[in-house]
Amino acid sequence: MRIRGHIGDWPVDLTLELDPAEWAQLAGHLTPAAPQAGAATASTAPSSRPDDALWQAAREVLRNAGQLNGPQLLERLEGLAGNTAAGKRLLVRLRHSAEVKVESGVDAPIYHWLG
Repeated sequence: MRIRGHIGDWPVDLTLELDPAEWAQLAGHLTPAAPQAGAATASTAPSSRPDDALWQAAREVLRNAGQLNGPQLLERLEGLAGNTAAGKRLLVRLRHSAEVKVESGVDAPIYHWLG
């Protein structure tokens, strides 16, 4: 994750590198949405995939935003995943998720959270 900006007059350019276990731990601190009665689906079932916590965190990014255009979503996913390639994999996974609707925008696709 790269953080750039200013603290007062001082420029800041900070890079944080976390391994997958640390990302999973960080994602574990997110407050999960309260499940609706009878709404359990295969996408929310526990998984043995090592990247499951990262996938859940990526879903939360779009769910919390409601909708984002492709470049904005990719930027957030890159920050979450720690690199561009992993961010793109998450973006493709979101594109094919039943919980996400993708529509063509003027300049970029728009990703909508359906839930």
